Amino acid sequence: MIAEILRSFGLTLDYLNRLVADIPDEAITKQPSGAVNHPAWILGHLTFSCQAIGGEIGLPAWLPDDWKDRFGTGSTPNKTRSDYPSKQELLAALADGRRRLETRLHGMSESEMERPLPDESHQAMFPTVGHAVLHILTSHAAVHVGQVSVWRRLAGFTPLDRPFV
Repeated sequence: MIAEILRSFGLTLDYLNRLVADIPDEAITKQPSGAVNHPAWILGHLTFSCQAIGGEIGLPAWLPDDWKDRFGTGSTPNKTRSDYPSKQELLAALADGRRRLETRLHGMSESEMERPLPDESHQAMFPTVGHAVLHILTSHAAVHVGQVSVWRRLAGFTPLDRPFV
């Protein structure tokens, strides 16, 4: 099941990369009316989510400490461009997080995925490591990538024809 989860995550991130490809760096913090999160925050948040789930599967933290406050659960996006890394830096950080997760997950067994989630505060929702990995890399990522798709339209960018090619 790990290969299938990673394939889905890869397709979702490939779509995200296509969604932001033509957006100028200076526009990624634009907050049009009706958009909850802008692309800079979403890219950072998904990267921070990679680190968070990475910690649950034994990876050491790799992001700067300030990423939790800027991109963690409960953080609030703002439109100040200088508060965020460049689009290229955000995309590179997300690609790095993806590689780290792929490497670690390919080395995990199904029995490791069946272990209780180390973060006891989330065990009611995600009783096992596998439940949490599945959610973060599929549902969670897809929700936020969908927000970028909506943001594109609200910000005046042409919608993409299809999510997956």
